[in-house]
Amino acid sequence: MKEWKGYQKGVNLGGWLSQCIHTKEHYDSFIGKEDIIKIASWGVDHVRLPIDYNLIEDAAGCEQKEGYLYIDNALAWCKEAGLNLVLDLHKTAGFSFDKGECENGFFENSALQERFYCLWERLAQRYAPYGDRIAFELLNEVTEQHYGGVWNHIILHCVKRIRAYAPDTIIVVGGYWNNSPDALPDLAAPYDDKVVLSFHCYDPLDFTHQGAHWVEGMDPAFRMRFPADEVTPSYFAERFVKALNTAKKYDTALYCGEYGVIDNAKPQDRLKWYKVINSAFLQFGISRCTWNYKQKDFGLSDDCMLSVIDELTSYL
Repeated sequence: MKEWKGYQKGVNLGGWLSQCIHTKEHYDSFIGKEDIIKIASWGVDHVRLPIDYNLIEDAAGCEQKEGYLYIDNALAWCKEAGLNLVLDLHKTAGFSFDKGECENGFFENSALQERFYCLWERLAQRYAPYGDRIAFELLNEVTEQHYGGVWNHIILHCVKRIRAYAPDTIIVVGGYWNNSPDALPDLAAPYDDKVVLSFHCYDPLDFTHQGAHWVEGMDPAFRMRFPADEVTPSYFAERFVKALNTAKKYDTALYCGEYGVIDNAKPQDRLKWYKVINSAFLQFGISRCTWNYKQKDFGLSDDCMLSVIDELTSYL
């Protein structure tokens, strides 16, 4: 299995250009250069930047060129701070992992798929010159297993279209079940040797998402302490085994693009979880990027984490 140099540990910038109110006022105020400097001080080597198609397209699919300026700013700030960047398309026209976004039809509609390819062609043309410090993540958290076959076709076709403009840029892909590590064996063989396989990890969900109002069947009042007897390095070794075997089979790098604990958990319990999962990442050589820098119910820079953040950043 390959090592993904320059992307060993990172922090997500969720809520800035994705999962947000898409207004100039929000874009201009949520993240700034000082935030990137702070993230760099935590000893990481990259950020993952989720974007929604709404940033650079209107409802009809026409370009909104001013949206690129925010990606440009992030790249410039990262360069100055010595960080690389994963550009993650979190929502495309016709699909979002979040049902509340009411984006439907992407996996059934060839016109929406073509729009997706064209969006990535535009991104590739603009950011190919920065290929030594940017990677492209095609789409966040494909949901249903029955999308798997179509998703494989879309991946291969999209990578081919991107390669016409960005032949050397790393491209990140994940599987269904919201980027489950168990879905990676069903991905088609990577298009080329510059593809990285990705998964997300929020296990066990009853701990990491305790009280989360958006989780079906979850009591918003539910709270629990860190389950030390259950959550051990061997627990994560078992969770990662299918992903690891797939990465070894194709000799790719493996990237956990999201992992974290909701702020309903006590800070010390969040710290304990990070310690254990980090030991597994290090044991198996898995690159990773924690969710999330600020807010979105998982913020590491939020006031509730002040008592542990200095220690926790050692376990990213």
